[in-house]
Amino acid sequence: MRQCQSCGEESEERRIEYLYSHKGNYLLVPNTPLEICTHCGMVYYDAAVLKEIERRFFAIQEHNEEPDQYIQMPTAAFV
Repeated sequence: MRQCQSCGEESEERRIEYLYSHKGNYLLVPNTPLEICTHCGMVYYDAAVLKEIERRFFAIQEHNEEPDQYIQMPTAAFV
């Protein structure tokens, strides 16, 4: 655990589904680690995690790596 830079309280590690987007292309990254403050909700990502997500996104876009899977996702505009 680390101390929140915003309020000074402790944060805890969690894992989420992170959606990376760039110019209309997306990469869904399940099980992405983050730290979240238990008091104010501030979220912290490790820089190395974000850099690896970005690296994998561009490797997949350039066909240097294969994704684990492809998914279809419905869309609906907010009215």
